[in-house]
Amino acid sequence: MTDELKKAALHYHASPVPGKLSITLTKPTETQKDLALAYTPGVAEPVRAIKANAEDAYQYTLKGNLVGVITNGTAVLGLGDVGPLAAKPVMEGKAVLFKRYANIDVFDIEVAASDPQDFINTVAKIAPTFGGINLEDIKAPQCFEIEQALIDRLDIPVFHDDQHGTAIIMVAALLNAIELQQKSLDEIKVVCVGAGAAGIASMRLLIAMGLKRDQLLMIDRQGIIHTGRTDLNTYKFAFASETEKRTLEEAMIGADVFIGVSGPNLLTSRMLQGMAKKPIVFALSNPDPEIDPNIAMQARNDLILATGRSDYPNQVNNVLCFPYLFRGALDVRANRINQEMMLAAVFAVRDLAKEVVPESVLKAYELTQLSFGSNYILPKPIDPRLLPVVSAAVANAAVETGVARLPYPSYYPLKPI
Repeated sequence: MTDELKKAALHYHASPVPGKLSITLTKPTETQKDLALAYTPGVAEPVRAIKANAEDAYQYTLKGNLVGVITNGTAVLGLGDVGPLAAKPVMEGKAVLFKRYANIDVFDIEVAASDPQDFINTVAKIAPTFGGINLEDIKAPQCFEIEQALIDRLDIPVFHDDQHGTAIIMVAALLNAIELQQKSLDEIKVVCVGAGAAGIASMRLLIAMGLKRDQLLMIDRQGIIHTGRTDLNTYKFAFASETEKRTLEEAMIGADVFIGVSGPNLLTSRMLQGMAKKPIVFALSNPDPEIDPNIAMQARNDLILATGRSDYPNQVNNVLCFPYLFRGALDVRANRINQEMMLAAVFAVRDLAKEVVPESVLKAYELTQLSFGSNYILPKPIDPRLLPVVSAAVANAAVETGVARLPYPSYYPLKPI
């Protein structure tokens, strides 16, 4: 970031009032009668109703449209363990995206608990407040333990976006890239650099799609994850390969797909040149990708390239997923987000990229045309079709798999603000 951009970012967050969110009233409070209904004595009636039937909380409070965005600040963006308070601007930013794209209300909660069990207990105790919980910026491997424990304990959707949001959009993009490169999922050789939350979740979802374990090499800071290593946790060991290869350079020889969710400048031009014909490179480290896009395009003119940045084509961005995933789950009052719902989001996002791009999107990006191809494998974040299409696909998957408590559509999804 330039000094000018840094100053602009601080000014943006400070003025005209601190932060990016506020709480607004949804009911009149102008008269004595209004206040009598809003608080005592009128408020006693919904209290009695909810005491008699807990489901009435969805009718008389904002629970059904309220998501908790919750972190302990142990893995914030590329900044690492900055702690819960310093994580608050990011959690507010996530709340802004929920509200902007799916009209979902958010309370951001920053928990001072580095111990996973303390964090789990804290979130479980405040869970009655929410219709769903989005876990955010929690380091691996504790994020896996935390998410699963909360899924098991709670009867509302719990979703770690750093894991599954990334996985959903990455897989949707990869399916389209594979199609364009005239390859097949059951034949490609995949190299994944990064064995944290995003990497492991993405590879799990790819395997659920049909990728075989022997088609994948996963790499962490110590090199290729192989069965001879003794330093692997349970989550990494699940991806250990029987191979004599030990380095990224060795892994890249003949690879069809490179997926980077690690750090900047790890992939060289020479490695890229050693890949198979028509390679696919997803350099998703943000803001600095695993290879400079300009270097990558100079090295190979037959590749499809995606990054996490908005200033290059094919941005892999979780905002294409998480607002609509929660919108669909909340609309049918799902008690969890399961794999079928995530795959429904994958297919919905994948297919939208093949449809005619709305004029409003072209205008926003100052383009005269945009169509499915090597520079357009995902919809743009401002595409207005994402809300109705993805949320409906998720909601219907929830109904079909028996995790919904309402039919779909129980009501028409709220429009984004």
